[in-house]
Amino acid sequence: MPPPTIPAARLEAFALQLLLAAGMPDERAQAVATVLVEGDLTGHTTHGLQLLAPYLAEIEKGAMRVEGDPLVVSDQPAAQLWDGCRLPGPWLVLRALDAATQRARQAGTGTVVIRRSHHIASLASYHRRAAEQGTLLLLACSDPNTCSVAPFGGLTPVFTPNPVSAAFPTGGVPVSVDISTSTTTNGLTNRLHQQGGRLPAPWLIDGHGRPSDDPSVLFAQPQGTILPLGGLDSGHKGFGLSLLVEALTGGLAGHGRADPREGWGATVFVQVIDPQAFAGLEAFERQMGAVAAQCRASRPADPARPVRLPGERAHRLAQEQRLQGVALHDAILPALQPWADRYGVALPA
Repeated sequence: MPPPTIPAARLEAFALQLLLAAGMPDERAQAVATVLVEGDLTGHTTHGLQLLAPYLAEIEKGAMRVEGDPLVVSDQPAAQLWDGCRLPGPWLVLRALDAATQRARQAGTGTVVIRRSHHIASLASYHRRAAEQGTLLLLACSDPNTCSVAPFGGLTPVFTPNPVSAAFPTGGVPVSVDISTSTTTNGLTNRLHQQGGRLPAPWLIDGHGRPSDDPSVLFAQPQGTILPLGGLDSGHKGFGLSLLVEALTGGLAGHGRADPREGWGATVFVQVIDPQAFAGLEAFERQMGAVAAQCRASRPADPARPVRLPGERAHRLAQEQRLQGVALHDAILPALQPWADRYGVALPA
């Protein structure tokens, strides 16, 4: 039997009701609900509505602020630095995307860096907006308040999975790249640990430096860590990318791992590039459309699995689930049941 599905609009309304009941103003609640459901639509089930229960808990204890505005710390023609004041991350990123796009239309590129944001959910949830506007988006984040990824050759964690992402139009299905600079994410390892599951490969090392596929090593003593992207063989590449993300986020923000921890959150780098300021959007799409076509035409190693571009599967899945309903991971609604009961909101059927 296929898993039951729920219309995306119904899930978004459910999330909105819970966030409003928790005290988040309407515009911000709508932004958070939309971004979370977008995560589930595209198959990022650890970074969709699975985050709603933790977000509600953060609001309840005051760790996620719902009132007030970000502070503009620095303002240049093509660049801004904001203090996010621990406001809802998805709402902040959507505002930053708008601000960066406005600057890119005028200067060719626009960059907004946010320090002290709360968690921003799935980076891929923002990609479609940028590609539909004919722009190239670079988006990265780190969380200086925690660490679960060791540098290559080390056993003591320094980084979070430090995702880096990009999106751009091709004249057809846009490209959407969203990769952690580590072998896996905290969301997946936490879920598998709770379920007693295993990773598909030894993407971790235990506290003695032995490779492992068991997430429980991250909660043992001595504590294990997630490996950088590339693992034991070529993890120096992921280590380098992690450092780059730290420079784009904490370095440019002037706030990061050198400062006292404040709780779960994010430091964010948002950059929009407007192809019109260069050879033009038509020329950009002609070039990237040709590259995309050549990639798809590459003779596949497995004839049953032709080459697809990053984000293509997620794009198709989102289209299907918008029509047929979203198949939520089976752990999500039970985690939200206590919050629904508390606020008198019916679970979506």
